[in-house]
Amino acid sequence: MNDVQPTGPTDLAALAAGIERTNELLTRVLAEVATTPSTHAAFVDAGYVYAAAGRLVAGTEDRKAFDLDAEGIIEAFIDKARMIFPDSRLLRVYWYDGARRRIHTQEQQRIAELPDVKVRLGNLNANNQQKGVDSLIRSDLESLARHRAISDAVLIGGDEDLVSAVEAAQGYGARVHLWGIEASGGRNQAEPLLWEVDSARTFDLDFCKPYVTRRAGVEYTDQPAGEGPAPSREDVRFVGAQVAAQWLSERGREWVAGLLPGHPYLPGTVDQELLTAAEALLRHSLRGHADLRRVLRDGFWDHVQGQY
Repeated sequence: MNDVQPTGPTDLAALAAGIERTNELLTRVLAEVATTPSTHAAFVDAGYVYAAAGRLVAGTEDRKAFDLDAEGIIEAFIDKARMIFPDSRLLRVYWYDGARRRIHTQEQQRIAELPDVKVRLGNLNANNQQKGVDSLIRSDLESLARHRAISDAVLIGGDEDLVSAVEAAQGYGARVHLWGIEASGGRNQAEPLLWEVDSARTFDLDFCKPYVTRRAGVEYTDQPAGEGPAPSREDVRFVGAQVAAQWLSERGREWVAGLLPGHPYLPGTVDQELLTAAEALLRHSLRGHADLRRVLRDGFWDHVQGQY
């Protein structure tokens, strides 16, 4: 058996020197972390901003009926963030919009040229409905949080599909703050989204009014052109059940049953299909009506669960 040799004075001095160097290194690292500024980014669903601001100020969601000073409202968002996060630096503003074949319009090109702004485009379908925007927001928000590129995320939108992105970003340590635009009646942001975020803030008419201008000579009403009166909650719930019954018939019980484990949520692509089908039956847009979209999902689930 080998005898354990006692530690000599030289070994103790070396050990003490090593501990001292380690403490110095830790002190420098902690000092650097303490002085490193936090970073925030803003994720703006342009479709939500146009619809909510247009309805609040101009009485319509139809983009043809009003002009939005995108540069002005983006700068206002940046200024507000500076006030709320005084010790944080801005990474950039992400502006998410739709365009046919993802080709920038002239307006989107001007926005893309703004400093600290990145335009990200989804598609527009034949009904001028955005496709793929929510998935872009989810991807960017989760990626930046995962790589510790941001400590705070400002999310300006209202779709329930963004709940999973908020949860993922928070799981990586980022705080998510939901900003919205005042709705004249009800809410234009999904309640599950409001429940998940770390804070919520709403901008009123006085904030939005300088950035929205009605176009002269354009007829507009409080409903988009060609649509009838806003549907009731009962009508929307009935249509949700109607779509569920149609999908059961066309796609089969097995396909629909595959959605049950996700209750009360629907996969993003399926939720968009439900929205598009319901708007066609209702002949009315549900964009910017988070309360009615929630009722639509409730009607869908009521019928599906009744079949199993």
